[in-house]
Amino acid sequence: MITFENTEIAFKSKTDKDLIRAYWLFKIIGYPRVVKFGKWFTEIALKLNLPIDGIIKKTIFKQFCGGVNITDCEEKIKELNDYNIGTILDYSVEGKTEEVDFEKTTQEIIDTIIKAKNNPAIPFAVFKMTGIATFEILEKANDINNELSEEDKKSYFGIIQRVEQICAKGHENNVPVFIDAEESWIQDSIDRITLSMIMKFNKERAIVFNTLQMYRHDRINFLKKIINESRNGQYHYGIKLVRGAYMEKERERAQLMGYPSPIQATKENSDKDYNLALEIICQNIDYLALCAGTHNEDSSLILSQLIEKYKIDKNSKSMYFAQLLGMSDHISYNLAALDYNVAKYVPYGPIKEVLPYLLRRADENTSVAGQTGRELSLLSIEKNRRKK
Repeated sequence: MITFENTEIAFKSKTDKDLIRAYWLFKIIGYPRVVKFGKWFTEIALKLNLPIDGIIKKTIFKQFCGGVNITDCEEKIKELNDYNIGTILDYSVEGKTEEVDFEKTTQEIIDTIIKAKNNPAIPFAVFKMTGIATFEILEKANDINNELSEEDKKSYFGIIQRVEQICAKGHENNVPVFIDAEESWIQDSIDRITLSMIMKFNKERAIVFNTLQMYRHDRINFLKKIINESRNGQYHYGIKLVRGAYMEKERERAQLMGYPSPIQATKENSDKDYNLALEIICQNIDYLALCAGTHNEDSSLILSQLIEKYKIDKNSKSMYFAQLLGMSDHISYNLAALDYNVAKYVPYGPIKEVLPYLLRRADENTSVAGQTGRELSLLSIEKNRRKK
C-alpha cells in the first residue's frame, strides 16, 4: 500500500541540520513579500558584485542544486542512488544569446550524456531548447507560414544541428534525452524539431522525449495525435508529462495580444487532463515511454494504480516518476522504497548563472497552492518524530 505520509522514509537521507535548513528555507519562501524583497536584493547585490555567493550556496543553492559542475554533483548522485533514486543532471544556465554560449551549453549537455553512459544512477539527460537557441528565432519559426530571412534560416539550421548532435549522442550511448517544454508561442517550433529527432532516433526504443504541459487545454488532443502518428510511423514516442511552468505569463500575453488563452480555465481541468493523459499513455505503453514529472500526490497514486491495472512492470524503463531536487521527497523516497522507478531533476551550474532557476523555484513554491505548507508540515512531523 502506497502512503506518502512516512516521513522517516522521506527524510532518511537528511541530517538534523538538513531538516532545520530546509524547514526555515520553506518558512521564508512561504512569505511572498519576503521572496519579492529577496529577489530584488539578490539582483542588486549581484550587480554591485557584493559577496553573497556563500550565503546563496549554503541555503537555496544547497536545497535545490547538486553543485557548480558535473564533478561537484557526484556526492548528490551517490546519495540519491543509495536510496534507489536516479539523477537527471540539468545544466540550468539560462539567458544566453551568443552562438559561442550555445555551443558551450551543447557540449555540457553532451558531457552529461557521457556521464550517464552505462550508469544506472543517471537514467536520463535533459535540456531546454532556449539553452542552445535564441528565443527570437524559435518564435519566428513557430508559425510555419512565416518566411524566415536567409540569416534566420542559417540560425534555425544551427539550432537543428545542435539538437541533432545531442540526440545522436544520446542514441549512441543509449541514454534517453528529455527536451523540455517552454512558452506556447515557441512550442510548435520545439515540437516540430523534437518530432524530427524522435522519428530518426526512436525506432528501437524511446531515446528522445518531448514534454507535454497539461495546463494547456489542447494537449489531450495533441497526445492522441502523436500516438496515432507513432503507430503509423513505427517509432516510439517518449513523453515527459508535466502540469506546466508558464501559466501567468501565458495568460498575460494572451490578454495583452487579444487571443484565446491556451491555459486551462481551472486547476481542476489541468488535474483532470493530467490524470487522463496518464491513463492514455499506459494504454499505449507499447509505443510510448513515460516520465511523470509531478509533485502531486493524487497523480502519483493514480499512476501507481494504472501501472498495476495495465500490468506494466514497475521496473520497466518505459515508466518513471520524477520530482525536483529539494521538493516532494515524501513522494520520491516513498515510491523508490517500493521499487518504482524514480528520478530527481538535479540542476547544476555556477551559482550566479543558475540564479534565475533558483528564483523561479522560490516563486513557484510561493504561488503553488499548498506546496510550501505541505513541505513545512512534513518537515515538522519528521523533526518531532526524531525528538521522541
